Amino acid sequence: MQLSHLPSSHQIPMNKLSPRALEYLNAVARFGSLRKAAAKLNVDPSAISRLLAVLEEEVGMPLWERSSRGSRITMAGSELLNHYRQTQASEIATLSRINDLRNLHTGAVKIAVGEGFIADLISAPLQDFISCYPGIQISVETAGANEAIMLIKDDQVDFGVVYACPQAADLHCHIQTSHPLDLIAPVNHPLVKENQAVNFKDICNYPLALIDSSFGMGRLVRLVEELEQVTLRPNLRTNSVTVLKKFVSSGLGITFMPRLTVTDEIKADTIRCVPINHHLMAGAKAQVVSHKRRELTVPARALMQHLQSSMSFLREDAVVMK
Repeated sequence: MQLSHLPSSHQIPMNKLSPRALEYLNAVARFGSLRKAAAKLNVDPSAISRLLAVLEEEVGMPLWERSSRGSRITMAGSELLNHYRQTQASEIATLSRINDLRNLHTGAVKIAVGEGFIADLISAPLQDFISCYPGIQISVETAGANEAIMLIKDDQVDFGVVYACPQAADLHCHIQTSHPLDLIAPVNHPLVKENQAVNFKDICNYPLALIDSSFGMGRLVRLVEELEQVTLRPNLRTNSVTVLKKFVSSGLGITFMPRLTVTDEIKADTIRCVPINHHLMAGAKAQVVSHKRRELTVPARALMQHLQSSMSFLREDAVVMK
């Protein structure tokens, strides 16, 4: 039920909603229970409970449901959360623009980045930006696709650089580039010696490492498994791109990665990259995404534009969205 559908006796004067109560509701939603929210905010649980009870009375509907397993936000509570988070994001963006107009060049940007992008990010692109804007504080969270999307939706980061990002109606894509998910193999591997693209089913016969399916690469491999009706049985599962690279460069087996992730290893002639004959893997993309309701701050937009022009992953064949 939408709040606008409430009986007239329960219409809510939005200008009288308690910001503190909305902050507490947001914390309960984020941390899963009243007690966890109280601990994170360093507030007495009874204070949170009292303010939420008053907010529920004003709304005329329950905002969260309590159970032994935690708390669940109701539809009415979600409406208020959207209002609160959008208001917070808009306020931050407005203040940032004012600061920029005053040439303060201060602020903070928080981004979520897949591990495979880190080497590309931490080299010249991030160093150059920090040199140009020393007053802007940057926070980088390393996260797989699923975790990055959760951080974006919870307004914990301004935007994310994600590989093979799942489609979501509430995400806005700012930039996307084509980076096929290729087979990564030791230089003397039989599939490399054939010197041609390989079929997905050919991979089953060799030792293999896979990244967790919470990462874009792992999710894509699982989708192809389902489409091809093939079950891969990896010798190693990991949540680390570094471990995958070591597995291959040590000659233990093969894995899947975009070519740019192993540029240094290819130059050192310890790893080879082989295309895979499958439309999903050939069509894989790197994307820069944010929450549709979040208005990006001036520093966040400046960092995004800088990364688009300086990161190899975002510079090649980039499609920039409005």
